[in-house]
Amino acid sequence: MIWIKDLIFGHSVAHAVLLLSAVITLGVGIGRLHVFGISLGIAGVLFAGLGFGHFGMGIDQEVLDFAREFGLILFVYTIGMQVGPSFFASLRKQGLRLNLLAAGVVFLGVAIALGLHFFAGLPTPALVGLLSGAVTNTPGLGAAQQALHDRMPDMANAPEIAGMAYAVAYPFGIIGIILSMIAMRFLFRLSPQREAELYEREQSPASAVAENYNIVVSNQRLAGLDVRRLSAMVQAEFVISRLMHGDQVSVPSAETQFQLGDVLHVVCTRENAEKLAIVVGEITKVDVRRVESSLTSRSILITLKSAVGKTIRELDLMNTYGVAITRVNRAGIHLVARAGTVICFGDRLTVVGEEKSILKVASDLGDSMKQLVHPNIAPVFFGIILGVVLGSIPFVIPGIPAPVKLGLAGGPLLVSILLSRFARIGPIVWYLPQSANLILREVGIAIFLACVGIKSGRHFMETLLHGDGLRWMGMAILITVAPLFIIGSFARLVYKINFMSLCGLLAGSMTDPPALSFANQIANSDAPAVTYATVYALVMFLRILTAQVIVLLLT
Repeated sequence: MIWIKDLIFGHSVAHAVLLLSAVITLGVGIGRLHVFGISLGIAGVLFAGLGFGHFGMGIDQEVLDFAREFGLILFVYTIGMQVGPSFFASLRKQGLRLNLLAAGVVFLGVAIALGLHFFAGLPTPALVGLLSGAVTNTPGLGAAQQALHDRMPDMANAPEIAGMAYAVAYPFGIIGIILSMIAMRFLFRLSPQREAELYEREQSPASAVAENYNIVVSNQRLAGLDVRRLSAMVQAEFVISRLMHGDQVSVPSAETQFQLGDVLHVVCTRENAEKLAIVVGEITKVDVRRVESSLTSRSILITLKSAVGKTIRELDLMNTYGVAITRVNRAGIHLVARAGTVICFGDRLTVVGEEKSILKVASDLGDSMKQLVHPNIAPVFFGIILGVVLGSIPFVIPGIPAPVKLGLAGGPLLVSILLSRFARIGPIVWYLPQSANLILREVGIAIFLACVGIKSGRHFMETLLHGDGLRWMGMAILITVAPLFIIGSFARLVYKINFMSLCGLLAGSMTDPPALSFANQIANSDAPAVTYATVYALVMFLRILTAQVIVLLLT
């Protein structure tokens, strides 16, 4: 029976694998428990690790450090691949205001934490741990711990202190966001259901989604003009997928000329359809698609590397095959097929043309579900190599006495965000299937949290009950609630932001899925999820970056 004792309490690789697996299994179970509709989610792994660590279950230090850092790298890299495509887009147009408000929550929380450091004597390791826990941001904790390890080698327990402070602050981090939403709802006397209805009316989704319209050519001035001239005349995005002349239906090319009485089948938004109708004629109920013809419509999956990175204009399917692209479905979002739209791996193109021609197009573009769902892991690890190298490069910043490094969290995150912007570089396609991204992300964060919990658990209860734990908890409440309430009230009073969007803003500024889930339950509206997704990328980047900068400035 000695082997059982060695397996459970020893220091072998088998012991490390067994302990990590047990912590993760128990932690996932804890995370699924709901109390008043709230659950810890993946953070349950942290508290399971604290329990194991408290009762003396440990792992060899070098193995623990490796597992923790590698789990963190997997997590931040896949996060970057997920948010990268929307990161830069979220900084434009209507998303700019929301991102500025979310950034205000981040920086106000940092300012409060720094104030506690300078005026209440909060140590730097506890400061970054509380800041990450109070905003429920685990990648920020990982970045801070890695920076502490590099900048404070003489203080070996600095990462452990940060982990304990994070665990102390995390529970109220989740509850504090929800309480802030409830407080603002009653303070401003808002009805979630009414706010959801107002949001739907303001967004007017029917006018923003690409739909099918049929327009009769009745403007005599269009007779003899071609599709290219019409596109130049009407400043709007649209695709003419079919043209009915008499009883004949065809796919028009750029040179196809219009005749009076022609019926155009157009894919565009309602607003653009109305612009077209003013120039062309009138919208009719005649559906060209229902007229018997040899044309058919089909969805084609982009899985061929040579097609990735090209624009629709460069594909030139009309001149090559006589086939028109009407829509691009990317991650569930339908886009009008503009000539300048860049094709990405995994896009679904809706095409219209002869059956034989469409089959040739499908063959030339891949259209292979097997290639889509089978992940190519080589680009993942190549990207991690680039991230680790970038994170290890020292940068000299004026005003900071020592060179700065992005570290094992910041380097892979920045590289993955940048790489996700490129569909393809040479022979390498950076696309990672959503299912593969999700499993790598969950595995990475679970391993990281298990290691943090095991290492911090040895002194957690002692700190909580007899040390600074209760004092830290009070500080964490301030870091959580004050920025949310101040920025939330400002957003409502000054910008009149819809309450449902405001809930998404608050949850997104804390990168907190449980809070988003609570917001979604308040009323039947997708406003919280839309706003959450709009600010998530920038907030995640700022949380990781500020955690590192604080350590660099204060050590």
